[in-house]
Amino acid sequence: MKGLRFVIGFLIVATVLSVGAILLLYVLVSQEPRVPSHATLVLAPSGDLPEVVPDFILGGGNELTMRAYVELIRKAKGDSRIAGILLRPGGINSPFWAKVQELREAIDDFKTSGKYVYAWLEYGGDREYYLASAADKVYLLPSASLDLTGVASYEVFLRGTFDWIGTYPDFLHVGDYKTAVNTYLEKTFTPAHKDMSESLNRSQYDQLVNAIADARGKTETEVRALIDQGPFQPVDALRVGLIDEVAYEDELDDLVPQLKDADFIDAEDYVSASWERTGVRRRSRIAVINATGVINSGSSGFDPVNGAVVGSDSLVEYIRDARADDSIKAIVLRVDSPGGSSTASDVIWRELSISRENHRPVIVSMSDLAASGGYYIALGGDAIVAQPGTLTGSIGVYTGKFVISGSLEKMGANIEATSHGQHAQIYSPDRRFSPEERTKIEESMQVVYDQFIERTAAARHMSPEKVDEIAQGRVWTGAQAKQIGLVDELGGLYKAIDLAKQRARIPLDEEVELVSYPPHRSFYEVLAEGLSSPAGKVRASSASDALLDLLGPRERRALAAVLAPSRLFRSGQVLAHMPYVFVR
Repeated sequence: MKGLRFVIGFLIVATVLSVGAILLLYVLVSQEPRVPSHATLVLAPSGDLPEVVPDFILGGGNELTMRAYVELIRKAKGDSRIAGILLRPGGINSPFWAKVQELREAIDDFKTSGKYVYAWLEYGGDREYYLASAADKVYLLPSASLDLTGVASYEVFLRGTFDWIGTYPDFLHVGDYKTAVNTYLEKTFTPAHKDMSESLNRSQYDQLVNAIADARGKTETEVRALIDQGPFQPVDALRVGLIDEVAYEDELDDLVPQLKDADFIDAEDYVSASWERTGVRRRSRIAVINATGVINSGSSGFDPVNGAVVGSDSLVEYIRDARADDSIKAIVLRVDSPGGSSTASDVIWRELSISRENHRPVIVSMSDLAASGGYYIALGGDAIVAQPGTLTGSIGVYTGKFVISGSLEKMGANIEATSHGQHAQIYSPDRRFSPEERTKIEESMQVVYDQFIERTAAARHMSPEKVDEIAQGRVWTGAQAKQIGLVDELGGLYKAIDLAKQRARIPLDEEVELVSYPPHRSFYEVLAEGLSSPAGKVRASSASDALLDLLGPRERRALAAVLAPSRLFRSGQVLAHMPYVFVR
């Protein structure tokens, strides 16, 4: 009995001490950082540049969100304690360009303050160099290379694989350019698919060339010629004027007077600095609602293969909460989504439209992706803002099923069914659609497509015929979408916030408090949830999770292309989802 009391007492003391230590750690790390006078802010963006990150990771990383980077750069611009920025881009893994453009745009805006920006590259990939080129001077590690070679995209076609394993992809689509189904149906590009891919690449390439030419004082013709000569050894990059010096990081002190004996503060620390300490008092509040991931019905969550999932139930709740809060003067919807369920997209669109009809300004800010269902929900806003490199449009739909009877037969298996109802087996995995079933599905998809066209025509003040002409499932870059009327302005989140200010009659020069949805849970809320879980409940990694951890971004996207229809959506659901494009 004494032994049992001792064990229980020991566990209670250990638990109290552990919680106390965690609370102490939280208090220490949550204190506002000391910012030295004339400090140099060190920015080292890398990885996927996420829109959202988990609430709290004990012992985990300190990855900053895209918005955090942009906001802290904006804060540093007016902070008299910050003298300038040292930009050290790491390996940027994102296969897209819009987020990198938004970071570069924030750097350009920072430079208007007259403060310095210097960039040092340990590795000069295309995205890293594109970002660094915004600096006053660019330095490159002597043992590195400048891998500036242009823009290429890679798309996976799985029809040959399906034929080999005996599976038939029975998919239908509306729109000649609705090429998401081509991943399953084709062995190579169709003419429309090739035309779209080349157009997207050309637009992105032109944006890259234009930015470098402007930053390095060269003509676009000169930059195109230089890109054709890449990749470059450091001495050659210096010779042709793409960088300013070859140097190790510790040599910057001697090369840059402003960095000699400088005090440095990392972005991960400076992000906690309050606006008030910079002399800014934020009076008005604007909601920023994040729609990040594949759109589906139900609650938001995370899928190991497809990543973040935007649940229509969750997003509707956030929109209603923001609308009910009288202190919130406007709503900015931040979209980073390839689309997904057409019905879930329609539910979200409706709730945004209600907010707009209730005289609450709604502005849409597009990140890397806002295509198909992602574009559909954007139609609920008063105005749409996209980066030149945003992938958007893809106004089209598809649906279908995989017929796996051939694969089962090769393994000695068989499917037998009993049913009542003429079309009870319409989504059977054992056979293809009958002609009558195919007609019914095509009619259903056409209804959804026509509604998509009508929604777009009404929101963009175009005729349905004009929308249909530029729709057909075609993906556009933000720059192209601006030219054809699918978006209103080019820019990032703060461009959208400025539009929201105008509509909410908030002075443009006034900084506003941004209220995030989903709301960031406090440390105490996360801790309480953990303590309320059943004792000993720990999430164990499965063999499939371990396998996924071994895959790179491209491999995950290829796997997502195969599994998304069966993992995320119900059989026969009409999908508004963009193609799977690998831009790298």
